[in-house]
Amino acid sequence: QVQLVESGGGLVQAGGSLELSCTASGSTFRINDMGWYRQAPGKQRELVATIGRGGQANYADSVKGRFAISRDRTKSTVYLLMNSLKPEDTAVYYCNTWATAAWAIKESEYWGQGTQVTVSS
Repeated sequence: QVQLVESGGGLVQAGGSLELSCTASGSTFRINDMGWYRQAPGKQRELVATIGRGGQANYADSVKGRFAISRDRTKSTVYLLMNSLKPEDTAVYYCNTWATAAWAIKESEYWGQGTQVTVSS
């Protein structure tokens, strides 16, 4: 199993910044894509940003130009720097990864427990 441990959530005023981090553990796994999703109350979980092993990033239109995703492959850690935060960014943010076990052919998807981000107006 791959364990994802998130940190960095909290309360921030509109216009402020927060950085989330997520570290994957599981020495017999190859960590592939990593990313962040979010779920606001009463809404479906949605993509925020993903990043491939080669550093290629993908963003939701709603966060382009404000959020930046990065990763440290040596630490199996993904970061999400969130700038110019808006009240509508309030949600539980979940770390996500696709990883391949040493004994497996196909990759599997894993989720973190989530971290709350609240943006006050």
